[in-house]
Amino acid sequence: MSKAQTAIVMLNLGGPATLADVQPFLLELFADREIIQLPLQRWLGPYIARRRTPKVRALYDSIGGGSPILRHTDAQGRGMIERLDRLSPETGPHQYYVAFRYTRPNSDDALRAMAADGVRRAVAFTQYPQFSCSTTGSSLNELWRAAARTRLTETFEWSIIDRWPVHDGFVAAMTEAMKEGLERFAPADRDRVLLLFSAHSLPLDVIDRGDAYPQEVGATVQRVVECLGAPNRYMLAYQSDVGPVRWLGPSTERVIRAVGARGEKRVLVVPIAFTSDHIETLSELDREYGHVAASVGITEYVRAPALNDSPRFLDALADIAREHLASGTRYGTQYPMHCAGCRNSQCRKIVNPVGALAPRPTRRS
Repeated sequence: MSKAQTAIVMLNLGGPATLADVQPFLLELFADREIIQLPLQRWLGPYIARRRTPKVRALYDSIGGGSPILRHTDAQGRGMIERLDRLSPETGPHQYYVAFRYTRPNSDDALRAMAADGVRRAVAFTQYPQFSCSTTGSSLNELWRAAARTRLTETFEWSIIDRWPVHDGFVAAMTEAMKEGLERFAPADRDRVLLLFSAHSLPLDVIDRGDAYPQEVGATVQRVVECLGAPNRYMLAYQSDVGPVRWLGPSTERVIRAVGARGEKRVLVVPIAFTSDHIETLSELDREYGHVAASVGITEYVRAPALNDSPRFLDALADIAREHLASGTRYGTQYPMHCAGCRNSQCRKIVNPVGALAPRPTRRS
């Protein structure tokens, strides 16, 4: 690998690459209080993880034996830096590094690889379009902890891309995916298809603290609908709630059952907060909810394709990174804003930030 001038660290949750990785992944997930807070978590978290392992392992087995998210993230990273080298030669050459939350490659792996490659300038680039303390915030906190563990706190000068819910390129890519999904319906029926946007749910205690996630998901939905420019009715729901806590709703499954009972026959499900295919799209939306839709009389149930490595989405990723690097900022205006009920002293930190000046606003942050 040639020496990179600028590292783009792609932050995401990740997923178990093999069936043997499922239980360790779940144990990490249910132990993390930045994601989900359980009573007696030290005991209840491992109990839930072990109880869920056989079911979750079977689901991963049904989609090929493991999560494809690393494959998609690698393709996105390659496509992004190819474009970024052309768009921003003054900050290149660029290299991407993957930092997953509960599986390899993790933040420690990314930082050690960056050090070996001689990187000095680094951008922590969340792959969650909409910000949440449980996703982007947790990943950033772990990145800074990893820097301390690896003794690389002062090695890189950092800035952060912490959200991009209404970036023009992202909205265009999502709209293109929706149009592709609508093309699977007969032309005469397309305007009557119900658009059901589905985002990953979060525990309500996270939302009640003032987390930005619901408003940013809603902003993405509104922009995408406006960009589509079609008369379709639309709804927003949330999926993938687990554990004995209350979650943000309405649930996608409950909405599918309700609209089917009301006589809807054509539904296009749009994974609005996911940029890669993984178990939530390939198993939960496609299979589990597809069976639910059929059981309640929905005769045409289609899922819009995930963005994966679509050229328009790769263009968007490169443009987001280019805009950030050109701005000279450490982070967007909202990143320093703690939730009203924040109880995590590590939130909103950045180690060894680039530049000596106070941060300035970034466009479309």
